[in-house]
Amino acid sequence: MTSSPVVVVVKDAPLLAELVAARLLTRLVDAQALRGRASVVLTGGGTGIAALEAVGRSAARQAVDWRQVDLWWGDERYVASGDPDRNELQARRALLDDLDLDPARVHPMPASDGLDGDDVDAAADRYADELTAAAASDGDVPGFDVLLLGMGVEGHTASIFPASPAAYDERIVFGVHGCPKPPPTRISLGFSALNAAREVWMVVAGRDKAGAVAMALSGAGRVQVPAAGVHGRSATLWLLDEQAAAELPRELRRR
Repeated sequence: MTSSPVVVVVKDAPLLAELVAARLLTRLVDAQALRGRASVVLTGGGTGIAALEAVGRSAARQAVDWRQVDLWWGDERYVASGDPDRNELQARRALLDDLDLDPARVHPMPASDGLDGDDVDAAADRYADELTAAAASDGDVPGFDVLLLGMGVEGHTASIFPASPAAYDERIVFGVHGCPKPPPTRISLGFSALNAAREVWMVVAGRDKAGAVAMALSGAGRVQVPAAGVHGRSATLWLLDEQAAAELPRELRRR
């Protein structure tokens, strides 16, 4: 079962980052109250990283038991571990290095200077195995409480680009070759893993993305606009600033 999208619009990108941070902290506290732990899939991008920085500024972060939070990534640039392009490195600098995390619960995607070297497909298989090992007996991936995603100007999400082989791939994780946006080699969760999350939050800011947002929320398919193909099992939130929502019909906007 998948959920219908709910659209929330705020004034600008800085306020959007604060909104995401506040919602995320609340959701983590709620998940830990229910199960004693929480699981989040992180994203990169300017707004995604700004949201992590906002979490770090919030006094409410003390309400979360960070030792009981599992962290995963939705995609990663397949570059060396110290490369500033890595989503993992950006997340660590923005927030993770300041938290009391259990290292065994932090699951970055492999880097090109890791065990698999230049073989991104083997690295993707390794990450798939890690996900499956952490899953319940009836699933291929863990039950993510929140899966954070961004969207590109052409509608890509994670590292799934329109009309690319990744848009048709049913594996939970795969290597991406010849990505149209540098760097060209990446690892990405596939739709089967993305859509296993309890809640999916699509976080989008900027006027240049307004057209793709409108297409995604007006019935576009996942091959044409990959962001349209991701839905949480319990909730799908499109968290937008006014610029990103500029081409949406008024009836789709909630403030």
